[in-house]
Amino acid sequence: MNILVRLAFDGTDFCGFQVQKNGASVAEAIQNAIEAVLGSRPDIKGCSRTDAGVHARDFALNFHADTAIPMAKLPLALNQNLPESIRALSAQAVPEAFHARYAAHAKTYCYRIRNTAIDLPFDARYTVRVPQALDVEAMNAAAAYCVGTHDFLAFCAAGSAAAAHGDTVRTVTACRAMRAGDIVTITVTADGYLYNMVRILAGTLVQAGLGRLAPEEVLAILKSRDRRRAGPTMPAKGLTLEHVAYGADALGQAEDERGKTV
Repeated sequence: MNILVRLAFDGTDFCGFQVQKNGASVAEAIQNAIEAVLGSRPDIKGCSRTDAGVHARDFALNFHADTAIPMAKLPLALNQNLPESIRALSAQAVPEAFHARYAAHAKTYCYRIRNTAIDLPFDARYTVRVPQALDVEAMNAAAAYCVGTHDFLAFCAAGSAAAAHGDTVRTVTACRAMRAGDIVTITVTADGYLYNMVRILAGTLVQAGLGRLAPEEVLAILKSRDRRRAGPTMPAKGLTLEHVAYGADALGQAEDERGKTV
């Protein structure tokens, strides 16, 4: 049986999703829980290789296993064996060929900024403080240049395997900034991402919001394919994977916009 599990996790104490030698990973914790519940340790395929410190409200992974546990109860069983910072939200059987990464047709990330001089302890793990006032209209004007199909090499960190292979074209279907009180949220939806792409994009929009970059310069930055011309890479803790979207064909059943089967 091919099983799709949706997760939420606080990435603060993890080195990312992928198993690594330099620290605890989300994948290792999930594999430990699966082994405790099912008695086997299958390979798991995640929808994304999140960086150290990045969070997720809706992360998808799949694995193959034999189990008589009803899918509605599997998340409860897994959660009894997971740290409090990771929670399985749902589980469902999917077609044999389903792959959580390759079947995804869109992923939405949010980058959250506390635009005040002083942090609050309640959200310090999930927001990055920018003390200077941000002009959200200017940020949105800059964000508009990111929408569409572009070569995003200028928004890619060094060491990217995709960049090494020349695979740096991505399609962004939505990019916007919104203020709610002291919190400025940058939301990006795309068919795929390069290494650190959202964090660099967020850093570029912040530069526009601070008046250090004219919004129309973003197009020239994209065309330059020069990482040095884009903004700084914002800290990982402000970034959250909000949703992974799959088509009905991939799941073998219909799915609404929030990822719930109907």
